[in-house]
Parts: sequence; C-alpha cells; structure tokens
Amino acid sequence: MFRTALTTIALLLGTLIFGSIVLISQLIGVPQGPNSIYEKCPRWWAWWLLKAAGVKVVLHRAPGVPTDLSPRVYIANHVSWFDIPSMINVLPHYGFVAKRELEKIPLFGPAARGAGVIYIDRENRKAAFGAYEDAARKIRDGRSVLVYPEGTRGEAYALRPFKKGPFVLAIGSGAPIVPVVIHGTIEVNPRGEFRASPGTVHVHLLDPIPTDGLTYDDRDALGERVRERMAECLRTEYGVNPALVSREARPAAAPVDSLRTQNS
Repeated sequence: MFRTALTTIALLLGTLIFGSIVLISQLIGVPQGPNSIYEKCPRWWAWWLLKAAGVKVVLHRAPGVPTDLSPRVYIANHVSWFDIPSMINVLPHYGFVAKRELEKIPLFGPAARGAGVIYIDRENRKAAFGAYEDAARKIRDGRSVLVYPEGTRGEAYALRPFKKGPFVLAIGSGAPIVPVVIHGTIEVNPRGEFRASPGTVHVHLLDPIPTDGLTYDDRDALGERVRERMAECLRTEYGVNPALVSREARPAAAPVDSLRTQNS
C-alpha cells in the first residue's frame, strides 16, 4: 500500500508540475527539438514515477540498433500502464501514438500532446487516417514514434494480434521498424488493478526491420515478421508459451485502408 500511495502522489504532483511546464513553454513559444524542455519534462516525469514505485528499468539493445537519433518506428507490446514511463525512460527523442481517450485527462492530455503524443480515434476512420498521416510527417521530419500495435493493454505477455495501422505508418514514412519487448511491468502494475509494486522492468530493442521499397500490400507480411521477432524474444528470454495468441482472436482491421492510394 505504501508504494501505491507514494506512486499516486508522484503521479498527481509530477503531472501537475511537469505538465504545467510544458503548457507554459508552449504559451511563451519555446521551440521543439532534441533535448528541449518538451523532451526533458516527460523524462523527469517518468523518472519521478519509477522512483516512487521502486522500479528499475534495464535496457537491452541488439547490436543492429543504431544509437543515433535517426527516425524509426518503435513497435512494442503493451501489458501495463507502467510500459509508458518505462519506455520514456530509455528512448530518446520520440513521440507516442496513443488512444484519444487519454487526451480527455485534465492537464495530462494537453501536456502530453505538447510533448509529442499523437492521439488517434480508433472509432473514427477519417480522424485515424489524419493522425497516422501526422505521425508519418513527424517521422519524415526526423522524429521517431512509438506505437502499441495490439491497441490496448493485455493481461499476459503472449502477443495478441496486431492492428495494421502501425505498419502502414512505417511503410509510408520509409523509416525502419525497431521491435520492442517489454517484460516485468505486469508484476509492477497489472491491468485492472490499482497498485504499484517494486520490481525490475526489461526493455529489449531488437534488430531493426527495414521498410525501404515496401508498399501498402506488404503491410500484413511486415506486421507478421515483427510479431514473430518479438514472440521469439519472449520465448527465448522469458519462456513465454505460447508467445502468440491465436489469429482467431484477431480484432477488426485498423481504420487505415484509405492510405492505400498514398502508399501504393
């Protein structure tokens, strides 16, 4: 209970302090860019929460993952709310693609947008198309983007079917995909439970998968290749069996079919 209470206080105070800094910076015209206040505030916010919860984040970087700030699309599994501060803690200069509901959270929503979050309305095809186009432009301008292709948090580490949108996004931007596996956040904060427990979170950046020369028609094969690579990491590193949820449970396709013309 102590850690949960401490983390709740840190979340409220951290969001108030760092969110306000981001919004004020926007109002006075502080420019965006690498290592700007818009990147520092999320990192401070994440550090604050992880420290309060007693969480240590360990980064495992595959040899093929570059250390520069060249744009790429990070594709990660999603099993806990703590995936977010854990990823912010280890990734430089990037934005999130997140569900529209988060934008409605007072202060947090607009501050996150100011810090680079791109909100997507999964129930509105036209709005979703615009959000993915916005993300692709940011990538082409040199900013990396993180997407959770499962769409929402799962209750186990086995990968659920992926939506198509992130792979259409990657193909449209021309940026390589870096598959990411997060493990340990369920133990810190499982879905559906209001608690935080100390623990160690492991973030694996796997070898990049290029998208050069791919078209819209390659989206399914690309998604399957990324999903299999992540599943192999879960099997070999953590013995997750099965590492893949049956395709029979596949959700409805992401609302990005209208990108066909642009990316063919």
